[in-house]
Amino acid sequence: MTHATARERWRHLKKTKVLSIMMIPALVYFILFHYVPLYGILIAFKDFKMMAGYSFFESIMRADWIGFEHFKDFIYGANFWKLLRNTLLLSLYGMIFGFPLPILFALLLNEVRRLRYKKLVQTVSYLPHFISVVAVVGMMKLLLSPENGLINQILHAWFGLDFHYYFGDAAWFRTLYVGSGIWQGLGWGAVIYIAALSKVDSDMYESSVLDGASRIRQMWHISLPAIRPTIMILLILEVGNFMSLGTEKIILMYSPATYETADVISTYVYRRGLVDMQFSFATAVGLFNSLINLVLLVTVNALSRKMTDESLW
Repeated sequence: MTHATARERWRHLKKTKVLSIMMIPALVYFILFHYVPLYGILIAFKDFKMMAGYSFFESIMRADWIGFEHFKDFIYGANFWKLLRNTLLLSLYGMIFGFPLPILFALLLNEVRRLRYKKLVQTVSYLPHFISVVAVVGMMKLLLSPENGLINQILHAWFGLDFHYYFGDAAWFRTLYVGSGIWQGLGWGAVIYIAALSKVDSDMYESSVLDGASRIRQMWHISLPAIRPTIMILLILEVGNFMSLGTEKIILMYSPATYETADVISTYVYRRGLVDMQFSFATAVGLFNSLINLVLLVTVNALSRKMTDESLW
């Protein structure tokens, strides 16, 4: 039985040798950049400092063990609850407003019967995805400039509102961050749903029309169930990254004036690790963040498997 199984696996490998060869660069990438660096997690439990005359790995081995001291310093620190609150709120707002909209957009776009118009709307909608984060933030700063910005000019001319520096207002940070993320990701996020909807048998829609079903009922009873497995898988992945926000975008957007609502765990790790050179402390905070993501991923995956029979594993 074992020899037969081995022969079958070898036969299958020979049939898919081209695909197997194409996987090698991806495997090398993950091994080098995702598994080898795991060794560095040790410094979260050590008082790590680069030592003169020693390599990075030797410095790790020679550092003194301090256990969970860095984790305690972070949890009992003055910034913990502010960082946790900002991270949770930004992620929650992004999920509440950003996750359903691509689904709704895909369902509405699926109802468009004019093919040229449909392709035009889809192309225009996902073009912002290809704009770099630096360019997006730069555009926002130009549009929201206190005096020369187009939005301030319109609000002042049409509604008589005073010029306002939105990027320096902590109360506007979450709105700007989430709103720009929705604009940039709406069309691209809908692509996978549109692909799933394209596989729905058109006879189902024709039969529903004969039964007197409206467009809304077709959408609810045919289109939405067809993409439910896709929705659940993407939702699980979204929750798995719940605590991992776009560090680059936040760093480009925030300032000391907006730290109260803009500073999150990932930006705190950046400042303490790369700016203040406190590598052990930053590693401990990053590991704490990753563990929360792992717990959320496993929990939501188990709930999804139990309630909808859809899961990653």
